[in-house]
Amino acid sequence: MGRTRKALTTAALMSAALAFTAVPAGAAPAGATQGGVTHSTACTTGWGSLDKSGAAPTSEPLKNIRTGRHDCFDRMVIDVPGAGSGVGHRVRYVGRLQQDGAGQQIAVGGGAVLEVRVAAAAHDENGQPTYPGRVGRALPGIDLAGYRTFRDTRFAGSFEGETQIGLGVRARLPFRVLALTDRIVVDVAHSW
Repeated sequence: MGRTRKALTTAALMSAALAFTAVPAGAAPAGATQGGVTHSTACTTGWGSLDKSGAAPTSEPLKNIRTGRHDCFDRMVIDVPGAGSGVGHRVRYVGRLQQDGAGQQIAVGGGAVLEVRVAAAAHDENGQPTYPGRVGRALPGIDLAGYRTFRDTRFAGSFEGETQIGLGVRARLPFRVLALTDRIVVDVAHSW
């Protein structure tokens, strides 16, 4: 009888500890059922889908582009190390991606296309590439398998100190742009 009581007490304490640490008071965990209703992570953004831009010219070149998945959004990060005071940018939805200078149309997969312009060339002052992107091709090293919002990426090249990127997304969804000292971050929400 003593062992059974001890085991039950231990189980009750462990259960109480898990309940206390897993869920904040009054909240249901993501995907949990409470009162017959299934709850999911709340993802309110208020970002909108209108153009977003910021001016901050830099003489530093673009070095890397990477992506990541988050609970409420997919993220693209464009690295411009050494930019110091920030990186200029313009991000907007476009009907089709048109390469600057050449005027070539670049096909981008997805239900909508975000044009991402960064005020940094993808080459140094001698014209040597600092980023291995090739015009019209997917961004090197980026695999979008398993992403909820991102569908495709395309490099559109650099022209007059700006680099142009096409980001194909599932639909026209809200997005935000964070201009940090040495990178631009583009987050696109999974839903409205």
